Amino acid sequence: MNHGTSTSKGDTATSEHDFSEESPPLGAVTDELPRIDFATFVLSLSHSALVHLGDAPNPINGAPDQNLPMARQTIDLLGLLEQKTQGNLSGEEERVLQQVLYDLRLRYVEVSRSA
Repeated sequence: MNHGTSTSKGDTATSEHDFSEESPPLGAVTDELPRIDFATFVLSLSHSALVHLGDAPNPINGAPDQNLPMARQTIDLLGLLEQKTQGNLSGEEERVLQQVLYDLRLRYVEVSRSA
């Protein structure tokens, strides 16, 4: 795709990416990251909260780390997302967000009581 600039294969200049290109079929093995949608975004934030709650290993060192202020901030961020997207989500997106928030809030209370 040419956007008014000529670049050769070996050129290191940054070019715009055409996001309208077709995605590979589901289940296809690629070196690219998975497609992002709302549910994936919510689950990614949820995983971050679980890492901060000590329920999932820290991706950097593999050990569980507990950081309750960061867990609470991530949960609060998901709550803000719920408020700001109210009335604009599909039924499935809304259910995913509500379930994630319920589970994380319950887990936060459990962990903070035992800390």
